[in-house]
Amino acid sequence: MLGFTGSYGRVAAFARAWQEDRRRDQQTTGRGTFVPLVFQPGEAFQFDWSENWAVIGGERIKLQVAHIKLSHSRAFLLRAYLLQSHEMLFDAHWHGFRVFGGVPARGIYDNMKTAVDKVLTGKDRQVNARFRAMASHYVFEPEFCNRAAGWEKGQVEKNVQDSRNQLWQTMPAFPDLTALNAWLEQGCLALWKDTAHGTLPGTIADVWHAERAALMALPPAFDGFIEQSKRVSPTCLVTFERVRYSVPASFANQRVSLRVYPDRIVIAAEGHILCEHQRVIVRSHQAPGRTVFDWRHYLAVIQRKPGALRNGAPFAEMPDAFRQLQHHLLRRRGGDREMAEVLALVLQHDEQAVLTAVELALEAGVPTKTHVLNILHRLVDGKTPCTPDIDPPQALALRNEPRADVDRYDGLRGQSREARHAS
Repeated sequence: MLGFTGSYGRVAAFARAWQEDRRRDQQTTGRGTFVPLVFQPGEAFQFDWSENWAVIGGERIKLQVAHIKLSHSRAFLLRAYLLQSHEMLFDAHWHGFRVFGGVPARGIYDNMKTAVDKVLTGKDRQVNARFRAMASHYVFEPEFCNRAAGWEKGQVEKNVQDSRNQLWQTMPAFPDLTALNAWLEQGCLALWKDTAHGTLPGTIADVWHAERAALMALPPAFDGFIEQSKRVSPTCLVTFERVRYSVPASFANQRVSLRVYPDRIVIAAEGHILCEHQRVIVRSHQAPGRTVFDWRHYLAVIQRKPGALRNGAPFAEMPDAFRQLQHHLLRRRGGDREMAEVLALVLQHDEQAVLTAVELALEAGVPTKTHVLNILHRLVDGKTPCTPDIDPPQALALRNEPRADVDRYDGLRGQSREARHAS
């Protein structure tokens, strides 16, 4: 006989039995079998990332939240960032150790890309060099879970779920990320006091106080920057993540070192720090790129090209007093060069002293370079720049004040006309 000899009913019965056996396995041995873990004081901490939303600066944005938790006392800290990059990872560790008051002996991680370059056989990992430098600085041993084995760091995995109910659902709006992280830190400390440890007597805060003595001493913060080599453009700018940052003009068209921190950009060259900017992160690819200027970086340029002051984009960010003086000086011939020379005083004197001299010159109604220099020299020499009130003697008072009479000009015009006819 050719073909299949069975029947539809027998196949359906087998499928039902197979599904029932599978369901039974999932409810028993299929769910996994685990061994409860016990950690000694100061032995280990666990680290993980999660994604959450918050309203910052009036905008609802997605955040990358770092969770770090002591395995013995179960004390924990949450820290929010815009990215999951190396510099954010290093900053989260520093703040975690700072709040804990010390460093445990080892850290337990999953195989995140910022820590593991390549997963090898078993527990062997090719650890990222920068991450290894951070671990060596704090003198703890990193340990990585098996693939898809989140239960090996189950405490911090549970902390991710608990924090959504304990913190994120009651979170208010914040003006910036700094305010949010300060609120998260205070919220975590409050939960330590209100949450029972569960295994040991007392709260998490009570057990943490006992564990703190077993932690290693906290060293200075790891200088956790990411370094990139960049070439400065002819307009004295370097670009990082679609944002341009200004550099002193003397380094235009040269290579510099860009050091990226979570909250700032530091530019160095020839072994010296050139400048520092607050970091700007533009997450939307549809949004236009940003440019962060420091007008002081262009002072050497305007000494050669003072005409650039009139429409120079960096100089739109000068203090109001400088901009008011510029408005007065650019209305007369040669005013652009005078303004350039006034701004150059910032390179030789304290900027606040120059700004005070400009403000006093504007108040006196004499917005000129000469008067600004006069006041600045008085400030530098410690003399009062204010002109004293003069009380002239009565002998110098006018007896007959001049009277405004425009008809006299008509008489002068008539005299000039007669003189012209006589010639």
